[in-house]
Amino acid sequence: MDQTHPRTAPALFALTVFYGGMVTLGGVLGAKQVALGPLAVEAGIFPFLTLVGISSGVAELYGKATADRLVRFGFVPLAFAIFLTWFVIQLPTDPGMYPPAKDAFPIILGQSWRMMAAGILAYGISVTLNIWLFSKLRAATGRWASLRGFIAAALSQIVDTLIFITASFYGVRPILDLMAGQMIAKIVLSAVMIPLLIWIVVRIGHRLDQGEA
Repeated sequence: MDQTHPRTAPALFALTVFYGGMVTLGGVLGAKQVALGPLAVEAGIFPFLTLVGISSGVAELYGKATADRLVRFGFVPLAFAIFLTWFVIQLPTDPGMYPPAKDAFPIILGQSWRMMAAGILAYGISVTLNIWLFSKLRAATGRWASLRGFIAAALSQIVDTLIFITASFYGVRPILDLMAGQMIAKIVLSAVMIPLLIWIVVRIGHRLDQGEA
């Protein structure tokens, strides 16, 4: 583990800023469904898995407690972004606004309260679970951060899907097929993205912190 104290680590500051941006971006990109071959997934998974990779990298560099604090602080920009989006949608629209954009804006950003609540719940539980699993695997193996990251991410993304799909769509539409497709897509993306993200975060962390020392 990096010996730089978390409170003075320049890499932790940079990663925290980036983390906050990804928290807010996830809700925006989630409005689009993307097709990855036969798999379909909401585009918000890309910033969300970035959050998973950053938090795992922070746990590797500075320990579980610091990573848990990062997740908790993430609720602040997430909640404020939801409030500010709601506030802006309530404001009168300029009559001269480009008509397609005027019609599309509330559709894209005006998610239901149920989906917003589901997103907050899934974020808090799944990313916290990811850090816990990642740290437990570290205690058991002491190495292979990228492999530990993938295992923790894959398991936590299954839980994330169960929470988000159930809270968002239970009683509204059939959810079992939707869950299955989302789980497969997220596990595949975790295998592709998470090992690389953790490697990048740890490498950046060592470089910035050692450069400051």
